[in-house]
Amino acid sequence: MRIFDKKDKMVTLIRTNYHLLPVINRFGIRLGFKDKTIEEICDQHKISSDFFLAIVNTFHNEDYFPEEELLSFSPHLIVRYLKRTHQYYINYILPKMESLLEQLNNDCSPNCKELKIIDAFYKRYKDELLNHINDEETRVFPYVVELINNPRSMDPNFTITEFEKEHSNVEIQLEDLKNLIIKYIEPVYDENICNEFLITLFRFEADIKDHARIEDAILVPLAIAIEDKYRG
Repeated sequence: MRIFDKKDKMVTLIRTNYHLLPVINRFGIRLGFKDKTIEEICDQHKISSDFFLAIVNTFHNEDYFPEEELLSFSPHLIVRYLKRTHQYYINYILPKMESLLEQLNNDCSPNCKELKIIDAFYKRYKDELLNHINDEETRVFPYVVELINNPRSMDPNFTITEFEKEHSNVEIQLEDLKNLIIKYIEPVYDENICNEFLITLFRFEADIKDHARIEDAILVPLAIAIEDKYRG
């Protein structure tokens, strides 16, 4: 699978993999590229084209993960990107899945026990995911930013390794949710709505995995390096 570079046109990137549209939006980039290259669009939006390409290529090619290159970027860039990803999950993906699940339930007969189980499982997963996101937004990301800005004043009662240990493996619950639907749903549902729900789950799962890779393999090691330097 190809790896995009700065001289590729942005329109080529979208035509090659339209699933990258939400990733591009997280950088504040919208459609209307004309024939501009990726480098030109990034310069226009005052974005590091190297960072943009590292993220985009990671999502485009599951075998691509430029760990050394990502470790060279400012943690500020990474935190900003991760926070925008959270907003995409909260403001778009979760409401979309809830709406599709509600439609599935409404179109089903009153005795769809399996859908009620799926609905309950989804609600538990959503609560866990939101708790995880809230923990990152209120505790982890501020800690990392303060670590960068003023490392000598780091909280002695918290280390990034605690976050690493507590980091929920939310993709496991997504896998369980997919299996519940694929294996056990009774065939009395609206297939178009169910297919759309399942496709959304598959795409969300892929996004979550790449999101977690960036956190675990890049953000955490960067923070640990600063901690080790100043804690001695």
